Formats: sequence, C-alpha cells, structure tokens
Amino acid sequence: MLVFAASDKGGTGRSVTSANLAYRRALAGDDVCYLDFDFGSPTAAAVFDVPGALRGIEAGGLHTYLQGKVSEPERIDVWAETEHEVLRHRPTGSGNLVLLPGDRSGGEFAVGRDALRRCVDLLLRLNAEFDLVVVDLSAGRSYAVDMALEATSRPAMRGVEARWLVYHRWTRQHVIAAAGLVFGDRGIVAGGVDRGHDAERLRGAIRFVRAAVPDPESPLWSQVPPPQSAWMRKCDQDLDELAADLEAGFSMVLGSVPLEPVLQWREQLITDEDVLASKVANMETRQALEELAAKLTDHESWGAT
Repeated sequence: MLVFAASDKGGTGRSVTSANLAYRRALAGDDVCYLDFDFGSPTAAAVFDVPGALRGIEAGGLHTYLQGKVSEPERIDVWAETEHEVLRHRPTGSGNLVLLPGDRSGGEFAVGRDALRRCVDLLLRLNAEFDLVVVDLSAGRSYAVDMALEATSRPAMRGVEARWLVYHRWTRQHVIAAAGLVFGDRGIVAGGVDRGHDAERLRGAIRFVRAAVPDPESPLWSQVPPPQSAWMRKCDQDLDELAADLEAGFSMVLGSVPLEPVLQWREQLITDEDVLASKVANMETRQALEELAAKLTDHESWGAT
C-alpha cells in the first residue's frame, strides 16, 4: 500500500508524525519504505537520526533519480545507519525500515514525462517489495503533490492501493488551509479529477490527521485558571464545528496526535524507552501513534469493506 503524506502548511507535524508511523509499522513486523518527496526541504533523515543525510544527500537521492541523473535512488537502511541509540539495536521481529532520501538543495521542479515515468516505475517496484510505502510530500499544492496525483492516475497504477493523509495543527488557520488543500478549486480532489481520478473514490482515500492537539481535560492543563479552561473548551468546540462545516470533520479524520513537547522541540521518533524509561514523552502520544499506524491499512477505519 502507498500512503501519501500531505499538508497545506509547513510545521504541521507531517514529516515527524509520518516517520513515527513508519517506525511503528516496522516495529510490528512490516517491511516499510519511506520516501522523502519534500524536494525543497528534505529533512526526514533527521527524524530517523541518519548522519550525513540530515538535510538530504549530496547526490543520488530522489530528486536526482527523478531527473534521470542516476538509474536508482540511494537507499538507507535505517536500523543499520542510524545514530539513534535505541534504533541501532533492531528489535526482534521487526520488519525492514528503509529511507529513500532527497537531495540537498534539490528544489522543486516541473513534472515532465520522463520524471513521471520514473516515478511510476519506482512506486510500482517499491509497492511490490514493501508492505507499506510512505511518501512524504512537499507542503502545499506542490510539484510533489501534482506528481503523486499524476502517477496514481496512470493505468499501470490502477491495481495499487493508495491513501492520502492530510496533516494540520488544531488551529483555525490550519483547519481552513487543510480543507482548502483537499477540497479547494485547485485542491487534491479537483487536481485528481483533472488527471482522470474518480472524485468519490479519491475522496474516500483521503483522511485528515490532527496534530499537536491540546486536551483541555489532560493533567497538563488541569491547573490553569477556570476562565482559561473554559476558553480552551470553547475554542475546541468552535474548531470542531469549523472542521465539520469545511468537510474536515470527524468522519474524515483518521486520528489525532496530542500536543507533545518531544515532537514539538526535538521532532524525533518516540520510542518505548522515551515513554517508559526516561519518561520524556507521554504514554498518550505513543498510544495515539500506535492507533494511527494500525489504522493506515485497516479497511474499517476508512469506511471500506
């Protein structure tokens, strides 16, 4: 299965959450491949703590491959090459966790016929090799998003299951922007239809992920003054109503990730050691990531039979 990770804005938690989902699926035994299609800012390797690729690699990455300058993009075995102390000791029963990095300072580029052909070929081969392929796309209505829509519309890709996660923070501006990215006049659905996608089928393959969601009932906020607590609950209610009005409400949400200091300040993978040993991360966050990772391929969670 292919999972495309999109967002209208930067700073939504798209890359760090997607990397955590890939990590959780690999821990569960799946073979997982992560593609850094954020051509302007390829930083997925930083989340996986892979040295030498923290801001992309010098040459041989996805940007170079799609432009036809190399025959195969470079692959990084995360378990073998990470500097993360926990990840270096690959857990028993885990699946492969492979990163295809972007090129440093690669930048956006127009999607030509040859680049599209290479993209389709790569996605088909990786889909056959891995249980789950996560494609981290550039923010906004980018060339990466256009390429993903164009590639998945091709006849060769019709038998490949593809799903879309659209990330946004739990704020008014982010909710509006995320809904616009999906349902706007030049959004994902409209862009997909222009390329031959069926509108209802594409809508059914898209779900929102709410990131950095504060819980007014959590211990973190239990000591705030009553007026502030009431204000937070009102804001939360208003956002729920806004999301529903913009078709980004509950039925379109795959999951939420709580406001988590570790994700905000370090943008790292959350391991069991972070939760149980050092206790720098919250159990609620780990549980939310585990549930979201499981839902990626759960047909019932997507309303499919």
